[in-house]
Amino acid sequence: MRSRDVFSLAFRSVRSNLLRTGITVAIIALGIMALIGIITAIQAMNQKFTESFSTMGANGFSLRFKERNIRFGNKSSEMKLEKKGERKEKASNLDKRITQEEAEQFLKYYQFPAVASISNSAGNNYTASHESIKTNPNVFLFGGDENYLELNSYELLEGRNFTRQEIQGAQEVCFLGYDVAARLFRSNPSGAVGKTIRINEKPYRVLGVLESKGSTFGFSRDNIIVAGYKNVKRFFGAGSFSVGVKTADVRQVEAAMGEAEGIFRSVRKLQTTEESNFVTERSNSVAEKAMSVLSYLTIAVIVIGLITLTGSAIGLMNIMLVSVAERTKEVGLIKAIGGKSAAVRQQFLVEALIISTLGAVFGIILGILLGNLFAMVLETGFVIPWNWIVYGIAICTLVGLLAGLYPALMAGRLNPIDALRYE
Repeated sequence: MRSRDVFSLAFRSVRSNLLRTGITVAIIALGIMALIGIITAIQAMNQKFTESFSTMGANGFSLRFKERNIRFGNKSSEMKLEKKGERKEKASNLDKRITQEEAEQFLKYYQFPAVASISNSAGNNYTASHESIKTNPNVFLFGGDENYLELNSYELLEGRNFTRQEIQGAQEVCFLGYDVAARLFRSNPSGAVGKTIRINEKPYRVLGVLESKGSTFGFSRDNIIVAGYKNVKRFFGAGSFSVGVKTADVRQVEAAMGEAEGIFRSVRKLQTTEESNFVTERSNSVAEKAMSVLSYLTIAVIVIGLITLTGSAIGLMNIMLVSVAERTKEVGLIKAIGGKSAAVRQQFLVEALIISTLGAVFGIILGILLGNLFAMVLETGFVIPWNWIVYGIAICTLVGLLAGLYPALMAGRLNPIDALRYE
């Protein structure tokens, strides 16, 4: 029997049992769809994390307050065992937040050729209003300086940047995020420039409107107002300050971070035996940490997907065994007219491969569509996990071979006389 005849008989057998074939294909497709769909969604999340948290690129870093690790039920905080020759750090020193004076002193002494910016945050419970129009009380209020836009990758849609005098004089001027400007000025967000708005009833003149940056996991990066950091501290009592630094070349980042840490330890009056009570963090480290967490999720998804496909393989094997039992006479007839056992085995293996490959194709298509529905919610580009498409096809081919091997061997071993007499 020629290979073409083997494939023809296998296709005919698959087509003649559409219901059984459809159910088996659906079982395999669901397993692959879940695997490919979640992998696609995870890749979309990775893409979003990279876009959202690496705002300064790989050549930026920040100095911020180091939160203490709180342990419930174990007094008030995590305590370190005092080692011989080491001095016990004061809790007040560990809890010391970065002040405006420390941030400004750092900028005074930091001479590395880089752009630096001071910023602070007053929270996300503010209301902006213009005439009779008012936003919801969920606007984020940030403080910054004339370098804030550059270090946070914001572009001005309309208007101008802060001046040094406006920052130092704590003047009532601000930038509006695109969502805030669109809410207050409806169809003409750019018309906000030069107008006076109120932040919790305090008047501010709008210097500029920021271009839209979209949202990240439900948090709109356009639902913000940026004022001078001194102004925010004076009127809204912002907490700890932070300093952002951006070098001209990514190869300078390590040197810039080392110099920044040394200077800031001096500014914070830390002794050589004391641990730093601040964090020096690269701008893309948050994205890297988030993606490392997602890698564990990917492993869990792979394990679950393989378990599902194992169940699919068992189901496919059962169906192939039933097929062998139903077609015992057919096998006997093929052998009686000269068909070899190898040809019979090939026919059943090809049937199993056809079913598993169909399951892979439908599962991959549905998985990509499902994963990209999540990508649409995150507002990322269309994601196609090419490597996992190849893995999916390879896995389903292996499933088909393993599931069809035993039934194919059973069919090949049938005695033609006994097969023809089988009822």
